[in-house]
Amino acid sequence: MVTFDQIAHNESIKTYIRKADDALRVLGYTEHSFAHVTKVARKAREILLTLGYPERTAELAQIAGYLHDIGNVINRADHAQSGAVMAFRILDKLGADAEDTATIISAIGNHDEGTAVAVDAVAAALILADKTDVRRSRVRNRDMATFDIHDRVNYAVEEASTEISPDKSMITLRIRIDTASAAVMDYFEIFLQRMLLCRKAAERLGLRFGLVINDQVVL
Repeated sequence: MVTFDQIAHNESIKTYIRKADDALRVLGYTEHSFAHVTKVARKAREILLTLGYPERTAELAQIAGYLHDIGNVINRADHAQSGAVMAFRILDKLGADAEDTATIISAIGNHDEGTAVAVDAVAAALILADKTDVRRSRVRNRDMATFDIHDRVNYAVEEASTEISPDKSMITLRIRIDTASAAVMDYFEIFLQRMLLCRKAAERLGLRFGLVINDQVVL
């Protein structure tokens, strides 16, 4: 049984994550390195544990979260699918159980909003963890005069948290945006598809999805 600890300490995987982020940096994308994948892995695990899923299921979501963006080392286009193939090769080489491998690569292959489907609980948790990672520290560009809309929106986020309600009926992304840096409508322009995907992922887990921006309920 392959554990998250094995994945997180595997030097080849670290190289793929680092080189994938290097490629995205050249393309002008926000940070997709260890800060992002570690945060996504932790949040995906937390979501499933909070909802009472077995420890192993939560660990599979954690592994999928850590590996989900390695396909960017090949190309940004179709990176979810290429990442799933890469993850299969890695997990197979490590001797992972076929059932576990299938769950992990299915989640990775279904995480990008262009082709994503919350096919099961692990995939749903990965989608929610990935698409709600919005934060100022992901912006690489330090010249505000040359910010594109993605830079502006991420930079404008002063606080963000994703929490499940005490009665386990709803998962809510709460964001505080500096509207001097970006308008709320800018956020919707680039993230509406992601938020609708989060809604579907939440439904797969028996939850409703909520979005609160500057204390105003918008979804």
